[in-house]
Amino acid sequence: MKAFTALVHRELIEHRGAFLIGPLILVGVLFGATILAFTVGRVDARFSGALFTVAPLRVFEVGFLGFGLGWSLYLISVLFFYCADGFAADKRNNSMLFWKSMPVTDFKMLISKLVAALTILPGTIYGVALLSGVLLFGVAFMTMLINGTGTIATLGSIVGIYGQVALSILVVLACGLLWYLPAMALVGAIATAVGRWAIPISLLLPALVSTLEWVTLGGLHPFATHTWRFIEYRSALPDPPYAEDWLTSDQPFSGVTLATDLVASMDWTQVGIGAVFAVAVIYLASEYRRRVNDN
Repeated sequence: MKAFTALVHRELIEHRGAFLIGPLILVGVLFGATILAFTVGRVDARFSGALFTVAPLRVFEVGFLGFGLGWSLYLISVLFFYCADGFAADKRNNSMLFWKSMPVTDFKMLISKLVAALTILPGTIYGVALLSGVLLFGVAFMTMLINGTGTIATLGSIVGIYGQVALSILVVLACGLLWYLPAMALVGAIATAVGRWAIPISLLLPALVSTLEWVTLGGLHPFATHTWRFIEYRSALPDPPYAEDWLTSDQPFSGVTLATDLVASMDWTQVGIGAVFAVAVIYLASEYRRRVNDN
């Protein structure tokens, strides 16, 4: 168990640039630009303070949710590049013989990379998202204080909003990781054989399968097949109706309601099938890695 934990931790060390250092730099740049905008007069504190007076809580909710959406998109995109890079890194840096000398199977090594992609790596992005929310709320509340509208009661409401939005971001990230798990595992398994070319190949593969179905079974065109409709279905995270309903209402945001709504709208049968598929392709990739001579 200690060896497996060390393998997972290794992934964070080797890819901390994309999952920790880079995001922290982005947060620092955005925070510095915000402070600079207020100090040099690019943003009128009186105007922005008036905005917080008219709809203070909604501004905090939408602002932090926007940050959460941005970091979620960043995480999903970076994870696919991680799977294409991390699963082939041992071969590329000539450390394969060293890792093969450890008392750990190839399957366990590849599983540790997938576990890292589901836990410690998203965890760092989530921590950065929480930090960005703190900085956002801090600047916004300071604006209210400058405008004379900041109170202890308002601060308490802001803390409550922060907790609700943080919960919703956590649940969305967790559901998204489970939903896209088979795609990440497929990219990682392909990368074990072809390296960084895994992403274009994994994008081309569904189109080839759909075209094969169209040629053999018929249809209007290759993008009007059962295969392509299934790919479109699995490419989009279920959209909970609460999110749209809340935007058109004047009710305070409820992270608990959004989380419950999202969990209820998930196709958990597909999630289970995807998990089995992920383990299966990782196992096949580990067998390839164990048997191929150039590994």
